[in-house]
Amino acid sequence: MSESPVTAPSISAPPLKATLMMVGSAFCFCVMHALVARASQEVPPIEVAFFRNLFGFLVLLPAIMRSRFIAFRTTKLHLHAVRGGLNSVSMMMFFSALAITPLAEATALSYTAPLFMTIGAVLVLHEKIHARRMVALAIGFLGALVVLRPGMVPIGLGPMLVIGSTVLWAGSMLDIKILARTDSSLTIATYMVVFLMPITLVAALFVWQWPTWEQLGIMFLLGACGSAGHMLFTEAFRHGDTTALMPLDFTKLIWASIIGFLFFGQMPDMWTWIGGTVIFASATYLSYREHQLARRAKTAPLTTAIPPGPATAAAELPRS
Repeated sequence: MSESPVTAPSISAPPLKATLMMVGSAFCFCVMHALVARASQEVPPIEVAFFRNLFGFLVLLPAIMRSRFIAFRTTKLHLHAVRGGLNSVSMMMFFSALAITPLAEATALSYTAPLFMTIGAVLVLHEKIHARRMVALAIGFLGALVVLRPGMVPIGLGPMLVIGSTVLWAGSMLDIKILARTDSSLTIATYMVVFLMPITLVAALFVWQWPTWEQLGIMFLLGACGSAGHMLFTEAFRHGDTTALMPLDFTKLIWASIIGFLFFGQMPDMWTWIGGTVIFASATYLSYREHQLARRAKTAPLTTAIPPGPATAAAELPRS
């Protein structure tokens, strides 16, 4: 991709409707993560992941039926299977991390996804990377080091699970970037639950314990919050520009801090805020650059359109 500067770039304020949807989406995802942490105190996190996918499938089923099962038509079944495997392990790792990691810290570290996607796009898709994005990557990973502070404090299992989950999630998003060239959003979402549900079920059987009705209720709520978050997220980008809405995703860290304090007595330290801000700023810049390049490519005459890059894909696809 060309890295020539964009002349007088500007980001207009998103419409109020899109703003409220984006903030509401961030809130829903943080509530879902809190409910995962709550449910995981009594139910194994891997089993929680299975019920998240089960209830997600039930929510998606009416749309699949309305499409008369056209959503299952694809010529890339192998890529859907790869994505399902990556996403399953990523989700189980992330849910396990939420059970033992403060919400704000897990949220801050999860912002590294676009950074790993950029690296993956260079290594796997052979996309070009130039000086400014290399600097943004370095700054983003510096932010992760600020949160983790290796050598100063022990790096616990929870943060390591978050980082591992985010690496796999980035791989999953690269897979989606390829699938989106030929398959619809409904097809991608359908095969996600089709593969995630049995994979997480098999894993959950090794630690299975029958949930109570109260626990099922909590897991239904977290599934509903996840689905609501996805719908609000999608609708926000339907009514507003990605570059304008992306900064609002930072409210996840605010919501996670508030919810973690009120319900779990978790108080994020200064390093989580500083590192999280640095990581998010780096990821936002990467997303902004990709959108500027894609927009210029669409308006340039007699040139080949440049598809949105990895950071953009990460911004438009929530993880849970």
